[in-house]
Amino acid sequence: MVAFVGTFAAAIGLPVPAMPTLILVGSGLATAHSPLLILSTFIGALAGAFAGDAAWFLTGRRFGYRVLDGLCRISLSPDTCVRRASGFFEKRGVKLLLIARFVPGLSLVAIPIAGAGDTRFSRFTFYDLLGAALWIAVGLVVGLVFYRQIDAVLSLLRQFGIGLAALAVVGLLVWIGFRFVRRQLLIMSFRRARISVDELVLLLATDPGALIVDVRSAASRRTDPYVIPGSHLFDFASADAALATLPRNSSVVVYCSCPNEASAAKVAERLVKLGFSNVHPLTGGLDAWRAAGRDVQAIVATT
Repeated sequence: MVAFVGTFAAAIGLPVPAMPTLILVGSGLATAHSPLLILSTFIGALAGAFAGDAAWFLTGRRFGYRVLDGLCRISLSPDTCVRRASGFFEKRGVKLLLIARFVPGLSLVAIPIAGAGDTRFSRFTFYDLLGAALWIAVGLVVGLVFYRQIDAVLSLLRQFGIGLAALAVVGLLVWIGFRFVRRQLLIMSFRRARISVDELVLLLATDPGALIVDVRSAASRRTDPYVIPGSHLFDFASADAALATLPRNSSVVVYCSCPNEASAAKVAERLVKLGFSNVHPLTGGLDAWRAAGRDVQAIVATT
């Protein structure tokens, strides 16, 4: 039951230390000497993991990439989580689920992407169960093999439990605070350089050489396959090659569809470091452009 609840809670996105829980359960099984109990615990953990994953897969199938927008908004790195997971999934497909659990946060985003795409449920089930089984086996085996060392750690925790727990909580809060402050500082650093829709229209009229760069994730582009006319599609997977082709002396306007223009600010920072001196994130991104009544252009698929 502990294994089932732990893996299920982790699969649906709750902040539960699932791998430490599996290791702890495995250490308890070492002294039970019951193959049947080990097998039933493994099956229970696998059932919990798949139940949570199936819920996210079906949610992605029902609501499409809008689910990713919600995940993006609660992330400490808005749009970054979706963008990276989308890039991984584009390259490896549903086979990504074999290793997704070993990368924190990846499976929580990759599974809705699989559901929102054309992945068959049977194919998802095969790779998800295989990946979950591998991940669970690692946790339980570590506990079974190193149960003596784990008992020593537990004794230490019983002796200094409150202090260590407080230290862990403080460390977690510091990490969350650092990520949040860094994101806000990045956005604030480009706040003065942001450009409005009207200012962009004026810039395009007075500077025909100005570049407009769409930095949305592949998932966002599939959901909304339109861009500001003349936009360059920026792909983070081939970022260095794409950036090398842009003239350094041009005005560059970057936009996304994420909260607070987080991805646009990240790309703007990267461009400045590479020598671009006139970089402006577009306030409100594509949504603001469309809300102002400006025309958009359909993305032309390339083969």
